[in-house]
Amino acid sequence: MSDSEYQVYPGQEPDGGEIGSDVGPTSAGGSGSFSLLFICLMAVAALVGLVFVASHWKKEVLVRDFIVDGSSLMVKRDLLLHVIGFKGRNLQDLDVEELKTNLMVFPYIRDAAISKELNGVVRIRVFEREPVALAIIAGRKTVLDREGFLLPWNQTVAERFPKLLDITGISRLKTAGNGLQQLDQRDITLILQFLESLSQTDYASMLIRELHLAGNNMSWCLVVQAPTHFIVGNDGNFKEKLKKFEIFWQKVISKKGFDCYDTVDLRFRDRVFTTDIVSSQAP
Repeated sequence: MSDSEYQVYPGQEPDGGEIGSDVGPTSAGGSGSFSLLFICLMAVAALVGLVFVASHWKKEVLVRDFIVDGSSLMVKRDLLLHVIGFKGRNLQDLDVEELKTNLMVFPYIRDAAISKELNGVVRIRVFEREPVALAIIAGRKTVLDREGFLLPWNQTVAERFPKLLDITGISRLKTAGNGLQQLDQRDITLILQFLESLSQTDYASMLIRELHLAGNNMSWCLVVQAPTHFIVGNDGNFKEKLKKFEIFWQKVISKKGFDCYDTVDLRFRDRVFTTDIVSSQAP
């Protein structure tokens, strides 16, 4: 090729510049952005419409039913009858705290969680008190829960908890904010410690039927078919004391009989002190 000759390549002007296009990308990009914006606006409008319809619909939903969960010591029918007055109310305006307060009059309810469902159903989850013993006060039997509250005895509790220990000698009571009577914190702590140790014994739990609270570190327990007072005191360490009880029962009581001792004192370390039953018959 001579110096005066030159070759034109595709896309270039003869002077070396780029060949321009008649239709630029700007118009296509603008059309696509407008379409996307339109779709977004339509989606937002549809969402706002749905929210409005849903809000309007919720305002018209009425309470039509109740579902109770977690009830085992109380009859569900009794709970449902107690909240029947809330049926037919506006679901959105239903005061959950008012409904809960209405339920807390039942002694066995410790707490309740209430939720509303969109179909007009109100779900009630009750948390019941846990019976741990029977409290015998002035000859009347009541149920003692883990927090020291006294609850009315009923047949359902008797069937569910047939081996509850009898607690006697209760003298320190107060009326709690929920209207229930409650043991002094010192007494319920002692009872729970004793029950925990008793549950870990080999066979003492099958023999001991009563714990009597007494002052001056003189609390004692009774066993089945024996009048002997086994003194365990008020100062804890019941695990060791109940172990001594089992050893004494196996080595002494089982051989000499149930009516030999008036008291067996288990409070002292590595020792057991006894007093014999004094015969009431004249010599």
